[in-house]
Amino acid sequence: MKAADVTKLTKAQAAKELEKLRAEMAAADEAYHVKDAPEITDAEYDALRRRLESIEARFPELAEARPVAPAPAGAFAKVAHGRPMLSLDNAFYQEDVERFAQSVRNFFVRPEDVARVERDAIRLVAEPKIDGLSCSLTYEKGVLVKAATRGDGAIGEDVTQNVRTIAEIPQKLKGKAPERIEIRGEVYMTKPEFLKLNEKLEAEFLALPPEKQTKNRRRQFANPRNAAAGSVRQLDPEITRSRPLRFFAYAWGAASAEPESQWEFYDRLKDWGFKVNPLARLVTGVDGALKRYAAIAEQRADLAYDIDGVVYKIDEVSLQARLGFVGRTPRWAIAHKFPAEQARTLLESIEIQVGRTGALTPVAYLKPVNVGGVLVARATLHNEDEIQRKDVRVGDTVVIQRAGDVIPQVVSVVLDERPKNAKPFRFPETCPECGSAAVRAEGEVVRRCTGGLVCPAQAVERLRLFVSRDAFDIEGLGEKSIIEFFKDGLVKMPGDLFRLKAGDLKDREGWKEKSIQNLLAAIEARRTIALDRFIFALGIRQVGQATAKLLAKNYGTLENWKAAMVAASDPESEAYATLTAIDQIGPSVAEDLIAFFAEEHNRTVVDDLTHEVTAEAFVAPSATGSPIADKTVVFTGTLEKMTRNEAKARAEALGAKVAGSVSKRTDYLIVGSDAGSKADKARALGVATLSEDEWLALIGG
Repeated sequence: MKAADVTKLTKAQAAKELEKLRAEMAAADEAYHVKDAPEITDAEYDALRRRLESIEARFPELAEARPVAPAPAGAFAKVAHGRPMLSLDNAFYQEDVERFAQSVRNFFVRPEDVARVERDAIRLVAEPKIDGLSCSLTYEKGVLVKAATRGDGAIGEDVTQNVRTIAEIPQKLKGKAPERIEIRGEVYMTKPEFLKLNEKLEAEFLALPPEKQTKNRRRQFANPRNAAAGSVRQLDPEITRSRPLRFFAYAWGAASAEPESQWEFYDRLKDWGFKVNPLARLVTGVDGALKRYAAIAEQRADLAYDIDGVVYKIDEVSLQARLGFVGRTPRWAIAHKFPAEQARTLLESIEIQVGRTGALTPVAYLKPVNVGGVLVARATLHNEDEIQRKDVRVGDTVVIQRAGDVIPQVVSVVLDERPKNAKPFRFPETCPECGSAAVRAEGEVVRRCTGGLVCPAQAVERLRLFVSRDAFDIEGLGEKSIIEFFKDGLVKMPGDLFRLKAGDLKDREGWKEKSIQNLLAAIEARRTIALDRFIFALGIRQVGQATAKLLAKNYGTLENWKAAMVAASDPESEAYATLTAIDQIGPSVAEDLIAFFAEEHNRTVVDDLTHEVTAEAFVAPSATGSPIADKTVVFTGTLEKMTRNEAKARAEALGAKVAGSVSKRTDYLIVGSDAGSKADKARALGVATLSEDEWLALIGG
C-alpha cells in the first residue's frame, strides 16, 4: 500500500504514523545491534527514517529525539592479529589487471627478477573471491587456540567459542604443523542452506504467539554473507552450532615458518585438514589469469556459494615479501571483480550531504530496488559535474549499479521515460546546513562549505569519524546518537564524550540502565589509544589512515607531532623541511596539516582531548636485529640492483623511516648513479653516505 502524501496528513494522522514508525525503528535497532539478526534491510530502514524525518519536518512540534542504537549485549572481546589482515585493491577491467602486472614488473630491476614477473611469465594463483566473513585462526603446536574476525584489520573480535562449532574448521591440525601459525579464510554459507535457514527462521516466527509477533517483521537474513556474519557473532555458541557454516582457507598471517609458494601452502592446508576452494588454479601470465577469470565467471551462477570476483596472488612467497605493502594493501595481490549488476528504478529526490571537510555531495534517493541481492534505496551522484554530464533530474528513471558489488551509483538516465515537467537540478551555492557560502576552488570538482566548525554538519561528521571503527572505535555511538547529543549540547567536541555521565543519559528516551552502562564502559575502554588512530580521528583533510601512520611513525609521540606541526607553519623552518621530506607527504598534505593547527579552535580540541585520553607512543613493528630500525634513510640516484620502490619497501620492512629529502635528522643517504644535490647536502650536514653495495651489506643483502 502506497504511503499517504506527507503534505496531506492531518496533525492527528501524523502523530499516529510517527508512533508506528518509532516502534518499527526501535525494533529494527534492537534486532540489528543487540540480537545481531537484522530483520529488515538497510534500505528499508533508511526508508522508515526518511519517512519519519519528512513528517517531523512538517510537524516540528511532534518531533522527538531518537535514541542511540543499543550496544550489542555482551560484546565480544578484542584480539590483536599477529599480522594485520589487510584488504586488496580492486581491478574491474582487463586494463586494471594489465596495470597490476606492469606495476609488479616495474618494481624490480635485476634481469633475473624481471624475467620472473614479465607479463607472460608471472606465476599467479587465481581463486574465487568468496563473499563471506573473513576469519583468522591461531594454532599453537597444531591446536586451535584463538579465532578472530577481521575487525579493522589490526584488531578483531574474539569468536573462538563460536568458531569451534564449525565442522570444517579443524580443532587440531593433521600431520606436521608449524609451532605457531595464523590461518586466514572465509566463513560462508551456501545458497541452498541459506534458503533453508530463512525458511526455518520464518517457521519459528510464525510459531510464536500472535502477541509476540510484530506485523510485517521477519527474522530473516538478507543474503548468505549476512547470514554467515550474524551466525558467527551469536552470543550463544549453540546457535552458531545450529547454523550450516562452512570454511575455505586461503592465507596465513603470523607464522613461525612460512612456505616457499602460495600453491605449496594450499597443499599444506589440505594436508592439515582444511578445505581449499576447488576452483583455485596455478596460472602463468596475465592471459592465463584472465582465462581463469572467464572460466570462473561462467560457472558463477551455478556455484553453491556467492562469489564477487577472482583474486590473483603472486605465487612465489619471496617475491611477495619483497613487494610488501603500500598503505593497507599488498602489492602482490589484487581482486578482479565481476561486472557490477544493474537495475532500473525511480529517482525520487536529490539531497545534499555535507561531510567533515565541508564537501557537498549529492545523493540520489531512489524507489528501493534489488541489485545483486541487496535492496538499494540510495546512490551517489558524486558531484555537480556528474549531475550535469548525465543530466540527472528528480523524477527520472535511472540505471543504477553497485560498483564492485559494493557502492551504489547512478550510471545513466532513461531519457525515453523522463517526465515532461522534470527540471534540471540546480546545485546549491550555499550550505544547506548552515547557510554559509559553498565555494568551488579553481581546478576542483568539489564544492565546499566555508562555515568550518560553525557548520553543524561538519562538526557532526567529524564526531562520527572520531567514534568510527578505524578511529576511536566506540561501540554504541551511531549516527543518530551523535546527532542528538550534538543538538542537545551534550557533545560539541571529542573530549566531551569522555566527560559523559550516567545522569546525562538517564532521562533520555531509549536509554536504559544497561545501555548507559555499556556506552560508558565502551568510552572508558578508549582512554588509551594508538597515536596513529588519534591522528586519524581528528579528521584532518587528506590525512587518512596511511598518512596518520606515517606521521605517527616519524614523530613518535603526540607531543612531538603537535610541536612539529605548529613549528612547520614557517616554510623556511627545519620543521617544515622535515615534514615535507617524509616519503608520500608532499606540500599539499603539509598545507592541510599546518592549516589545521593554525586554527585556534582545532588546537583547543586537541589540547582538550589530551586531558581525557592518552595517545600511546608509536612502536615500530618488530625488526629484531635490524641495523636500521628507527633510522631515517633517503635514497637518491639510480640504483643498479633494485628499484627505488623495492629499496624503500625493504627499508620500511626492517623498521626504518624513509624520507624524500636530506635533513639533519637523516641517518643514511644511499647513493646511486647520478646522485645530484642530495649527496652534496648530505656531505655538508655530515650525514653518512652509503653506496648501493654498502647499503646491501648493512642490511644483509
